[in-house]
Amino acid sequence: MAQRSLRSRVVAAAGEALARQRSVTPVDVCLGLGWLQQVNVDDWRHGRVDDLEYFLPVHDSRLIDLLAYLQEWAGQRGLERAEAEYVSAGRGRRQLRFLADGTPARVEAAWRVRWTSPDLDDRGRERITKAQDSAPDLLVILPLKDFTCAECQGTGDMLIMDEPGPLCLGCADLDHLVFLPSGDAALTRRAKKASGLSAVVVRWSRSRKRYERQGLLVEEAALEQAEQQCLADEDVRMRRRDRDQERRAAEDVELQASMAIQIRRLFPRCPPGRAEAIARHTSLRGSGRVGRSAAGRALDETAITLAVVASVRHEDTAYDSLLMSGVPRDIARDQTRPVVDRVLADWS
Repeated sequence: MAQRSLRSRVVAAAGEALARQRSVTPVDVCLGLGWLQQVNVDDWRHGRVDDLEYFLPVHDSRLIDLLAYLQEWAGQRGLERAEAEYVSAGRGRRQLRFLADGTPARVEAAWRVRWTSPDLDDRGRERITKAQDSAPDLLVILPLKDFTCAECQGTGDMLIMDEPGPLCLGCADLDHLVFLPSGDAALTRRAKKASGLSAVVVRWSRSRKRYERQGLLVEEAALEQAEQQCLADEDVRMRRRDRDQERRAAEDVELQASMAIQIRRLFPRCPPGRAEAIARHTSLRGSGRVGRSAAGRALDETAITLAVVASVRHEDTAYDSLLMSGVPRDIARDQTRPVVDRVLADWS
């Protein structure tokens, strides 16, 4: 029973990831299962732990089962297999480990597999590979209190975490960069593109309990070039923003209407108005929901079904109350699945 439950949860998590981003990895499945949070993955990518297993709540055969169920599901779907790159955000860009030292190499290698949709063209596959395999940005921290550099024993206004410990920008060879505060997207984009070396600057927010972006460190010549480019086409960019805003608004209305039609086609007894509400919610621009994924915008049946499932889970079950009472997400989903299945059957 436990194995069947884990298999179904792995399949569901993998399906959601594939619908959202046209690819899926074991890490994506762990996020979908609730075994990992994105902050855990970020800490791992920035070298704050030796291996990703440090954050996993299970350390037994279930990790092997997860890989086996994912491979079985991917084979049944005809997904294409490739090896993903995972390197740290530190200066050394070292290869990251998934499991603790002593794990067989073949098991460690299985965690690096990425499964992609077979209907992707070469350009789409290249885009996914570039986005997922790119090394994370170097991360520089604006500390809330004084620190001691692990190399020179001095201090400074900013630090970067490295294997020896916190380093000042001088010891990290970043002191020639200049700070560009957040706020101007075009200037930031152009300065980063022109800069051979750059780093994201963050500060810890005590109220929100997370690091928040403050700006970039870039080469001074790159910043000057970007400033000149922005001054030269400021009027053009302003007119383009206005046109783009109108175009996006019209596209959003059209997408919502098409999604509502697809929802009613898949679930003809969906209550009046509910299909439109689901379509508006899942297709909200910038939300990161399944309706904004490539599959969602293409009105893929799996993606649309996942959007309906999410709506039913939140609106027609006690799922949110279970989460508020401290029940883990995967357990809450298991407990509410019978209600979700019944509602979907009534709507079909």
